[in-house]
Amino acid sequence: MYAAIVLPAFNEEDSIGPLLREIRETIKGLPVREVVLVDDGSSDSTAANAIAAWGDDPSLRIIRHGRRQGQSRALLTGIRAASQDLIVTLDADGQNDPADIATLISSYAARQHRTSRMIVAGQRMRRQDTLVKRVSSRIANRIRASLLDDNVRDTGCSLKLFRRQDFLDLPFFDHIHRFIPTMMKASGVAVVLVDVGHRPRKAGTSKYGFWDRLWVGIYDLVGVRWLLKRQIANVELETVQ
Repeated sequence: MYAAIVLPAFNEEDSIGPLLREIRETIKGLPVREVVLVDDGSSDSTAANAIAAWGDDPSLRIIRHGRRQGQSRALLTGIRAASQDLIVTLDADGQNDPADIATLISSYAARQHRTSRMIVAGQRMRRQDTLVKRVSSRIANRIRASLLDDNVRDTGCSLKLFRRQDFLDLPFFDHIHRFIPTMMKASGVAVVLVDVGHRPRKAGTSKYGFWDRLWVGIYDLVGVRWLLKRQIANVELETVQ
Protein backbone atom coordinates (compact mmCIF):
# COMPACT_ATOMS: atom_id res chain seq x y z
CA MET A 1 0.00 0.00 0.00
CA TYR A 2 1.20 3.48 -0.85
CA ALA A 3 0.78 6.64 1.20
CA ALA A 4 -0.14 10.26 0.61
CA ILE A 5 0.98 13.04 2.93
CA VAL A 6 -1.81 15.48 3.76
CA LEU A 7 -0.58 18.84 4.96
CA PRO A 8 -3.07 21.51 6.11
CA ALA A 9 -1.53 24.99 6.11
CA PHE A 10 -2.68 28.47 7.08
CA ASN A 11 -0.35 31.46 6.71
CA GLU A 12 2.87 29.43 6.86
CA GLU A 13 4.81 31.21 4.11
CA ASP A 14 8.07 31.16 6.06
CA SER A 15 7.79 27.54 7.23
CA ILE A 16 6.33 25.74 4.24
CA GLY A 17 9.34 25.94 1.92
CA PRO A 18 11.93 24.47 4.30
CA LEU A 19 9.43 21.84 5.45
CA LEU A 20 8.61 20.66 1.94
CA ARG A 21 12.29 20.45 1.05
CA GLU A 22 12.78 18.28 4.15
CA ILE A 23 9.83 16.09 3.23
CA ARG A 24 11.09 15.65 -0.31
CA GLU A 25 14.42 14.33 0.95
CA THR A 26 12.87 12.23 3.71
CA ILE A 27 10.41 10.29 1.55
CA LYS A 28 13.05 9.05 -0.88
CA GLY A 29 12.86 5.27 -0.60
CA LEU A 30 9.55 5.37 1.30
CA PRO A 31 6.20 4.25 -0.19
CA VAL A 32 4.93 7.84 -0.40
CA ARG A 33 3.53 8.82 -3.77
CA GLU A 34 2.05 12.28 -3.26
CA VAL A 35 1.84 15.29 -1.00
CA VAL A 36 -1.51 17.07 -0.78
CA LEU A 37 -1.12 20.59 0.59
CA VAL A 38 -4.40 22.21 1.61
CA ASP A 39 -4.01 25.98 1.79
CA ASP A 40 -6.78 26.90 4.22
CA GLY A 41 -7.50 30.38 2.92
CA SER A 42 -4.05 31.83 3.62
CA SER A 43 -3.60 35.58 3.14
CA ASP A 44 0.14 35.25 2.53
CA SER A 45 2.40 33.45 0.04
CA THR A 46 2.05 29.94 1.46
CA ALA A 47 0.96 28.37 -1.84
CA ALA A 48 3.50 30.26 -3.96
CA ASN A 49 6.37 29.36 -1.63
CA ALA A 50 5.29 25.72 -1.65
CA ILE A 51 5.41 25.62 -5.45
CA ALA A 52 8.82 27.31 -5.45
CA ALA A 53 10.19 24.78 -2.95
CA TRP A 54 8.83 21.66 -4.68
CA GLY A 55 9.33 22.66 -8.29
CA ASP A 56 7.39 21.15 -11.17
CA ASP A 57 7.22 17.62 -9.72
CA PRO A 58 3.54 16.57 -10.06
CA SER A 59 3.66 14.61 -6.80
CA LEU A 60 2.79 17.87 -5.00
CA ARG A 61 -0.86 18.87 -5.27
CA ILE A 62 -2.14 22.14 -3.84
CA ILE A 63 -5.79 22.69 -2.99
CA ARG A 64 -6.93 26.09 -1.76
CA HIS A 65 -9.94 26.99 0.35
CA GLY A 66 -11.42 30.35 -0.60
CA ARG A 67 -11.67 31.24 3.08
CA ARG A 68 -10.34 29.74 6.27
CA GLN A 69 -12.35 26.71 7.36
CA GLY A 70 -10.16 25.25 10.10
CA GLN A 71 -7.75 22.35 10.45
CA SER A 72 -10.37 19.60 10.53
CA ARG A 73 -12.03 20.74 7.31
CA ALA A 74 -8.64 21.17 5.66
CA LEU A 75 -7.77 17.59 6.64
CA LEU A 76 -11.04 16.33 5.20
CA THR A 77 -10.43 18.18 1.94
CA GLY A 78 -6.94 16.74 1.61
CA ILE A 79 -7.91 13.19 2.53
CA ARG A 80 -10.82 13.21 0.10
CA ALA A 81 -8.50 14.43 -2.65
CA ALA A 82 -5.72 11.94 -1.90
CA SER A 83 -5.33 9.09 -4.38
CA GLN A 84 -3.50 6.66 -2.06
CA ASP A 85 -4.87 4.13 0.44
CA LEU A 86 -2.75 5.31 3.37
CA ILE A 87 -2.67 8.84 4.76
CA VAL A 88 0.15 10.49 6.70
CA THR A 89 -0.66 13.77 8.42
CA LEU A 90 1.61 16.37 9.99
CA ASP A 91 1.59 20.08 10.77
CA ALA A 92 2.85 22.69 8.33
CA ASP A 93 4.70 24.73 10.95
CA GLY A 94 7.81 22.54 10.89
CA GLN A 95 7.52 21.34 14.50
CA ASN A 96 6.81 17.75 13.44
CA ASP A 97 9.98 16.08 12.18
CA PRO A 98 9.49 14.54 8.70
CA ALA A 99 12.08 11.90 9.64
CA ASP A 100 9.41 10.34 11.87
CA ILE A 101 7.30 9.49 8.81
CA ALA A 102 9.52 6.44 8.36
CA THR A 103 8.79 5.39 11.95
CA LEU A 104 5.05 5.55 11.33
CA ILE A 105 5.31 3.55 8.12
CA SER A 106 7.54 0.86 9.61
CA SER A 107 5.25 0.52 12.65
CA TYR A 108 2.25 0.04 10.34
CA ALA A 109 4.08 -2.45 8.12
CA ALA A 110 5.24 -4.51 11.12
CA ARG A 111 1.65 -5.04 12.28
CA GLN A 112 -0.17 -5.14 8.97
CA HIS A 113 -0.30 -8.95 8.99
CA ARG A 114 -2.64 -8.72 12.00
CA THR A 115 -4.98 -6.07 10.63
CA SER A 116 -4.94 -3.33 8.01
CA ARG A 117 -7.46 -1.32 10.05
CA MET A 118 -4.90 0.50 12.14
CA ILE A 119 -3.89 4.03 13.08
CA VAL A 120 -0.30 4.76 14.10
CA ALA A 121 -0.35 7.92 16.20
CA GLY A 122 2.69 9.90 17.29
CA GLN A 123 3.29 10.99 20.87
CA ARG A 124 5.61 13.97 21.15
CA MET A 125 8.63 13.61 23.39
CA ARG A 126 10.24 16.68 25.03
CA ARG A 127 7.79 19.17 23.51
CA GLN A 128 9.37 22.38 22.26
CA ASP A 129 6.37 24.66 22.86
CA THR A 130 5.67 27.76 24.90
CA LEU A 131 4.69 27.34 28.54
CA VAL A 132 1.10 28.38 27.76
CA LYS A 133 0.74 25.71 25.07
CA ARG A 134 2.28 23.00 27.24
CA VAL A 135 0.13 23.81 30.28
CA SER A 136 -3.15 24.16 28.38
CA SER A 137 -2.48 20.95 26.43
CA ARG A 138 -1.58 19.07 29.61
CA ILE A 139 -4.79 20.15 31.33
CA ALA A 140 -6.94 19.39 28.30
CA ASN A 141 -5.31 15.98 27.80
CA ARG A 142 -5.92 15.00 31.43
CA ILE A 143 -9.56 16.02 31.27
CA ARG A 144 -9.98 14.24 27.95
CA ALA A 145 -8.34 11.07 29.24
CA SER A 146 -10.57 10.99 32.32
CA LEU A 147 -13.73 11.39 30.23
CA LEU A 148 -12.89 9.25 27.22
CA ASP A 149 -10.53 6.65 28.74
CA ASP A 150 -8.79 6.15 25.39
CA ASN A 151 -5.20 5.75 26.71
CA VAL A 152 -3.93 8.38 24.24
CA ARG A 153 -1.47 10.64 26.03
CA ASP A 154 -0.93 13.21 23.27
CA THR A 155 -4.02 13.56 21.14
CA GLY A 156 -2.76 16.90 19.80
CA CYS A 157 0.18 15.39 17.90
CA SER A 158 -0.57 15.73 14.18
CA LEU A 159 1.85 13.01 13.09
CA LYS A 160 -0.43 10.10 12.25
CA LEU A 161 -0.80 7.31 9.70
CA PHE A 162 -4.11 5.62 8.92
CA ARG A 163 -6.17 4.20 6.10
CA ARG A 164 -7.98 6.81 4.03
CA GLN A 165 -11.24 4.89 4.15
CA ASP A 166 -11.12 4.48 7.93
CA PHE A 167 -11.10 8.27 8.29
CA LEU A 168 -13.82 8.84 5.71
CA ASP A 169 -16.02 6.31 7.53
CA LEU A 170 -15.95 8.41 10.72
CA PRO A 171 -18.76 10.86 11.48
CA PHE A 172 -17.18 14.20 10.59
CA PHE A 173 -17.41 17.22 12.90
CA ASP A 174 -15.41 20.38 13.41
CA HIS A 175 -12.28 19.77 15.54
CA ILE A 176 -12.30 16.04 14.81
CA HIS A 177 -8.54 16.37 14.29
CA ARG A 178 -8.20 16.47 18.10
CA PHE A 179 -9.94 13.10 18.49
CA ILE A 180 -8.96 10.93 15.52
CA PRO A 181 -7.41 8.03 17.54
CA THR A 182 -10.37 8.07 19.94
CA MET A 183 -12.95 8.00 17.16
CA MET A 184 -11.10 5.29 15.25
CA LYS A 185 -10.73 3.13 18.34
CA ALA A 186 -14.50 3.38 18.89
CA SER A 187 -15.08 2.23 15.31
CA GLY A 188 -12.91 -0.86 15.74
CA VAL A 189 -9.59 0.43 14.38
CA ALA A 190 -6.47 -0.70 16.26
CA VAL A 191 -4.48 2.17 17.81
CA VAL A 192 -0.68 1.98 17.87
CA LEU A 193 1.18 4.73 19.75
CA VAL A 194 4.79 5.60 18.89
CA ASP A 195 7.15 8.19 20.35
CA VAL A 196 8.17 10.93 17.92
CA GLY A 197 10.29 14.04 18.09
CA HIS A 198 9.20 17.64 18.38
CA ARG A 199 10.94 20.82 17.32
CA PRO A 200 10.63 24.50 18.20
CA ARG A 201 8.77 26.70 15.76
CA LYS A 202 11.37 28.65 13.75
CA ALA A 203 9.04 30.95 11.81
CA GLY A 204 5.48 32.20 11.85
CA THR A 205 3.11 32.23 14.79
CA SER A 206 0.84 29.67 16.42
CA LYS A 207 -2.78 29.74 15.23
CA TYR A 208 -4.16 28.65 18.63
CA GLY A 209 -4.23 30.50 21.92
CA PHE A 210 -4.91 29.39 25.47
CA TRP A 211 -8.70 29.46 25.17
CA ASP A 212 -8.66 27.56 21.87
CA ARG A 213 -6.64 24.76 23.38
CA LEU A 214 -8.43 24.54 26.71
CA TRP A 215 -12.07 25.64 26.74
CA VAL A 216 -12.87 24.83 23.12
CA GLY A 217 -11.29 21.41 23.60
CA ILE A 218 -13.34 20.79 26.74
CA TYR A 219 -16.52 21.86 24.94
CA ASP A 220 -15.74 19.37 22.15
CA LEU A 221 -15.27 16.62 24.74
CA VAL A 222 -18.94 16.80 25.69
CA GLY A 223 -19.99 16.17 22.11
CA VAL A 224 -17.43 13.40 21.53
CA ARG A 225 -18.41 11.63 24.75
CA TRP A 226 -22.07 11.77 23.70
CA LEU A 227 -21.21 10.46 20.23
CA LEU A 228 -19.13 7.59 21.59
CA LYS A 229 -21.90 6.51 23.94
CA ARG A 230 -24.33 6.43 21.05
CA GLN A 231 -21.89 4.35 18.97
CA ILE A 232 -21.44 1.85 21.82
CA ALA A 233 -25.19 1.66 22.33
CA ASN A 234 -25.70 0.89 18.66
CA VAL A 235 -23.11 -1.91 18.74
CA GLU A 236 -24.72 -3.46 21.82
CA LEU A 237 -28.16 -3.32 20.21
CA GLU A 238 -26.89 -5.09 17.12
CA THR A 239 -25.24 -7.75 19.27
CA VAL A 240 -28.43 -8.45 21.21
CA GLN A 241 -30.44 -8.82 18.02
